[in-house]
Amino acid sequence: MRNNNKYAKDVLAIERNFKKSILVTAIAAVPYMSAAQAQEAAKELEEVVVEGSRATIQSTIDIKRNSTTIVDGLSATEIGELPALSIGEALESVTGAASHRENGGATEISIRGLGPYLSATTFNGREATNGSGDRSVNFSQFPSELMNKVAIYKTQDASLVEGGVAGVIALETLKPLDYGERRIQFDTKANYNPNQSNIDDPMADDLGFRGTASYVDQFEFDNGMALGVSLGYQKSDISQPESEMRSSSPSGTSLYACINDPSVTNEGFYRSSAGDCEDQVGGSSNQGYNTTVDPETGKAVSDGLDYAFAPSSNGYRQNDTSDERDAIFVALQFQPNDKTDINFDLQQSERVQSEQRHDLNFANMKRVTPGVTGPSLVTTDSGAVLEWAGETAIESNSEVYSRTEEYFGYGLNVAYDFTDNFTVSADYSFSETTRDELQISVRTQSDNEDVAGDSTVAGYRPLVSWDMDSGIRQYVINDFDVTDHSLFSDAYRVRIDNDVDRKNTIEAFRTDFDWRLDGKFITGIQGGLRFSELEYLDLGSDRYEYSISRSSAEGAATIAAINDACAIDFPESDFMDAERDGNLFTVIDSSTGEVMSGTGNSWATFDTMCVTNMILAAEGEEFAYPELENQSAGVTDVTETTTAAYVMATFDSMLANKPVYGNFGVRVVQTEVDSVGYRTPYEVITSDTGALSIQAVEGADLERVSAGGDYTEVLPSFNIVADIQENVLVRGAIYRGLSRPDPSDLGYKRTFSINTSEDITDVNELIDAVEGDGNPDMQPLTSWNFDAAIEWYPNEDTMLAFGVYHKKFQGGFEQARVTESFVVDGQNVEADFTITRTNEDTTDLTGFEVTGTHRFSYLPGYLSGLGVKMSYNYADSDFEFEDSNYGSITILAQDGSVYSQTQGIIEPGNVPGFSEHVFSGQLYYQIGKLDTSLIYKYRSEYFQPYTSNGTRLRYIGDVGVWEARASYRINDNLKLSLEAINLFDEPKEQYFYVDDYLGELNSYGPRIFMGLQARF
Repeated sequence: MRNNNKYAKDVLAIERNFKKSILVTAIAAVPYMSAAQAQEAAKELEEVVVEGSRATIQSTIDIKRNSTTIVDGLSATEIGELPALSIGEALESVTGAASHRENGGATEISIRGLGPYLSATTFNGREATNGSGDRSVNFSQFPSELMNKVAIYKTQDASLVEGGVAGVIALETLKPLDYGERRIQFDTKANYNPNQSNIDDPMADDLGFRGTASYVDQFEFDNGMALGVSLGYQKSDISQPESEMRSSSPSGTSLYACINDPSVTNEGFYRSSAGDCEDQVGGSSNQGYNTTVDPETGKAVSDGLDYAFAPSSNGYRQNDTSDERDAIFVALQFQPNDKTDINFDLQQSERVQSEQRHDLNFANMKRVTPGVTGPSLVTTDSGAVLEWAGETAIESNSEVYSRTEEYFGYGLNVAYDFTDNFTVSADYSFSETTRDELQISVRTQSDNEDVAGDSTVAGYRPLVSWDMDSGIRQYVINDFDVTDHSLFSDAYRVRIDNDVDRKNTIEAFRTDFDWRLDGKFITGIQGGLRFSELEYLDLGSDRYEYSISRSSAEGAATIAAINDACAIDFPESDFMDAERDGNLFTVIDSSTGEVMSGTGNSWATFDTMCVTNMILAAEGEEFAYPELENQSAGVTDVTETTTAAYVMATFDSMLANKPVYGNFGVRVVQTEVDSVGYRTPYEVITSDTGALSIQAVEGADLERVSAGGDYTEVLPSFNIVADIQENVLVRGAIYRGLSRPDPSDLGYKRTFSINTSEDITDVNELIDAVEGDGNPDMQPLTSWNFDAAIEWYPNEDTMLAFGVYHKKFQGGFEQARVTESFVVDGQNVEADFTITRTNEDTTDLTGFEVTGTHRFSYLPGYLSGLGVKMSYNYADSDFEFEDSNYGSITILAQDGSVYSQTQGIIEPGNVPGFSEHVFSGQLYYQIGKLDTSLIYKYRSEYFQPYTSNGTRLRYIGDVGVWEARASYRINDNLKLSLEAINLFDEPKEQYFYVDDYLGELNSYGPRIFMGLQARF
């Protein structure tokens, strides 16, 4: 029976290498056959089974060598043998791949320095959904123990599902009949995180658990039928400890560039009266450094003035976390005869992440204390603040947060051999992800009086200073003991948020044919059709808010009661111990200069639910999360329908007496987008004088409106491989690829500001302004891609490969002022609106990658177990991503003229997710039953957009992470293992706007897993 896997286009290459091996073996054996033929016939061949690190590295060599396209990956001959704690960590070991870390683990993957927006992911050859609103896949959702193969297709052919100009990440589970043996296996891992042991009474236990059970079997029947079954289940209950230094992010309106010039006293850090630095004294508010170009000068209004970045707040966060996941994998393979292969697979995963957060927040970092803040300010040339002083309120805030993400996917594939040379297959798939995020937050704050009503020395805003001398912010606080609960006495506030309710669904059907020919040049023709429908629904967010103030005796008494009942000890010892130098907070008596109580690394904390319930009781309210409506102004409802067709020919010939083979083809993709929104219905009124006006229809439900877009792209591809020597291959590829906009960017949210003039006679003047976001007609980013590589395979444990690549992108992102037409009360009304769209700009990316692996088996004795694998990727790009706040932005009107223009003060970012350098190194030692590895992974700084606002610059600092693995096989059935990630507690550093403004630092600590595997 022919296995019609959709990646089986590389089978000719495998067969070619196999035949070559037979030929070489036969030639080498001729001198010995006549003398030893009888003796050898009587001997049984001994099977040499390679496992562990060596087997995995051999699989990476085989995958790369036997592919027609340029592919890197790894596979496991046994279940649960992928050498990583997650799919993301496994992919990090692939040449040119690097991960973005969240909660200490690898999540999104960048390929060759290009972010997840520019790549695509398939699960058993099918598109997979996620809950983030983009097209990346949250790899932490899938258990690595139940995966059989991960690979990255860096060049593409016409048969691959389109969507990734950087590459296609392919995840595969095993096919039970192909596996060929019965296997019952149990994997149990105990998880120990040193930072977790510092937390008192944590949400998760000090020791976490991760257990996996799997069963594979085959059943052959007398009538020739065969059935294969594979079942897998995993339960994981672990912690993900995290400590944070925080600051207001640039994603909203809480981070400004303020004027830092002593001669300017109307605004900025040297303003003449106390107030926020972005506000003018007696003038405009929320301005700061003004980048708007003055038409008379051609320069920014604030051009020539120094500036510094000022966040609304700074602080620290202590986290207590819990991460629970249940996953089920099912695969059935049925072959009723030798012509038919039927495969069904199903995956279901539920992951619940919970956090109890405690923040100490310095709430007035934009506020200027005249005579103090300006003179004390120390900044870098780019505007990052290194030292600050001023008066600020101090808050003790707490939150309870949870995220529930469920994935459900399945697929059915039927392949039938009409002849020995002609196969047809049909495939149906369904994938759905839902994500819910809920949050309860409590704010308590300093005041002029404590909870007993006594005056405080520091008052509402104590005098505070901080510096970055140790690399993180460390504070000196005057007269305010941050560990004294009674000093947090201002109005108490609780917010109950339903932050996220999303659903992402992909349903697809494809049919393919594979016609194998005996031609002297063309050896096969493949083709197919694919239909898919993506639905993305985001219900937005909603909030309930309640507060109690001290303005009344009853309110003051309630606050005092809450303060007494809900105060808790700081939950963690040695907070931020690995990152700080000395105490985070030093409290001094301003009258004597002596150090006071409160100096240290903790602060007064409160039980979130206790405070919440007492405030609700005082307000006479029941606890409930807001219900999100399917029809509201905040809804994003997108349907994307795609039809694709391809035809591809494979060829095999000789050129200069060298075998040459490959494929060429074309894929045509047609996509239509329909986006639904909801807005207030209006009616147009004509007065007796003929004047027009517009007003909302009283009592009416929101009206449903829609808009859309479409595009058709032709994607040719050509891949060629030449065997220039027995163990040396040369590859080349040319293809055109596309990457689609994120579903969350294709929404159609529009609200109107009404023109209230009384002399309107043109309906197009009724709408004064349009607000909202989303562009249903956003076009894809496309690129022409050129790849070349040379690879040397001297033996089964050794490979050296060098590749170069060039990508010419067409399309960047720009803001444009366009005229949209709206149907209002049956009339077409035109109004201008600013959208983000894909432009026609071209940019280039060039890079190279090197991969080497070698086992020192020729060394004497125990040294023969040493081996090494290293890979390095370098890329350079001239892509420019301008920040929407402080970048250079030109907005064009409909006729192409300049509508508005800004002169930026910060350098543009590069391609989202772009890292100039990516390195991965592994030193392994495997001999006998012992298998050990030491791994180092590095990626340089990259631009990581926010999901909530992808137009603002945030950089993730360069990071190098060490990992270690060791295992010992006790016998054929039992194996012990020890794995550790982030061995040296490397934090994640996030920089806002510029690459030296450290806005957030996340410290996770090392994570250790001790395991026992039993297989039968």
